[in-house]
Amino acid sequence: MIEVGARIPDATLTESTEFGEACPVAPTAFSVAEALAGKRVVVFGLPGAYTPTCSANHVPGFLANLDAFKAKKVDEVWCLSVNDGYVMAAWGRDQHAIGKIRFVGDGTADFTKKLGLQMEHPTLGLRCRRFSMLVDDGVVKHLNVEDGGKLTISDAATLLAQLA
Repeated sequence: MIEVGARIPDATLTESTEFGEACPVAPTAFSVAEALAGKRVVVFGLPGAYTPTCSANHVPGFLANLDAFKAKKVDEVWCLSVNDGYVMAAWGRDQHAIGKIRFVGDGTADFTKKLGLQMEHPTLGLRCRRFSMLVDDGVVKHLNVEDGGKLTISDAATLLAQLA
């Protein structure tokens, strides 16, 4: 599992922020290493888009605290899941967070696996463990990984309190 002080591995994620008549437009692929270069980025990961705890608590907590993160010199906040870029964009729009939080898809789970943050859900298959971290210029500065399906230490308030 990734640790504090480690460099984030490179991988390709997808993101869409534009919408056609009914659906997001085709997601764009981007390099994680390039996107993190020279920036302070909060990344929080979760088991899946549209799931109860993720939709009701995890995303809303980061959305409500965006200004506080910006005040701590955070450049971007990313929401990561093993869903594809289309699903992440639609969910971000439903959460009223597109353009505020980057909803990035790891549809192949390549990045999640490289981080060592994958888990096998008994009915849903491979998922991302719930976590939050601060990445500064590609290096992990703070990391909070949950056990099981809890949301006790990877929430926005906990990470915000850790930031200098």
